[in-house]
Amino acid sequence: MMKMYRPLLTELNLTYPQYLVMLVLWEEDGLSVSEIGERLSLDSGTLTPLLKRMQIANLLERKRGEEDERVVTVRLTSLGKKLHTKALSVPEKIFCQMGISLQEVFSLKETLHRLGA
Repeated sequence: MMKMYRPLLTELNLTYPQYLVMLVLWEEDGLSVSEIGERLSLDSGTLTPLLKRMQIANLLERKRGEEDERVVTVRLTSLGKKLHTKALSVPEKIFCQMGISLQEVFSLKETLHRLGA
């Protein structure tokens, strides 16, 4: 799978883990680091360096909570939001490369979700 994603994500200047973070934020911006970690099943030790690199690339900004400094909220920058438009074609291109239908993808996703539950 990574071989299929790599050239598509290289065009976006994203690694696969960064792409996953962006997918989460494109779905719901302004999440805490822990919420992103829960959605991706990543711990903060893995996620924090990744988010720092993405902040340096101006894709997102991190802000500590005023009431609780342990809570860090992550928001997309305008560049991060604009990247969404370019990334919209990635899933379709992957499905074409895999040679499977959208229905098969949804069925596989449902099966994997049941196995992971």
